[in-house]
Amino acid sequence: MEFCPVCGILLQIDPGTGSHRLRLFCPVCPYVCPILNKIVKKARLVKKEVEPISSTADEMKSAPKTAVTCQRCNHGEAYFKQMQIRSADEPMTTIYRCCKEECQHEWRED
Repeated sequence: MEFCPVCGILLQIDPGTGSHRLRLFCPVCPYVCPILNKIVKKARLVKKEVEPISSTADEMKSAPKTAVTCQRCNHGEAYFKQMQIRSADEPMTTIYRCCKEECQHEWRED
């Protein structure tokens, strides 16, 4: 993306016809810039760090328990809490954490 140095508007590309070469032009002011070289700009994508579903393990230890089967170890009990993650007209999201000390698998049910 290139911007007009005069007014700051995003430049548009003119494909050029006949003897005219490819060029960038401003749709607001009379600025025109011929394209002489191939325009290549690379930007490295920085991925966000994935945050855990719950903030601390101790927080889930004080949460209520329910009879639900863990998807990883098939233990029959898990801590749970409910949060409103999406918009208000959508149902609450239930977050589970396996009660088994060796597992501690977290999953959610929308």
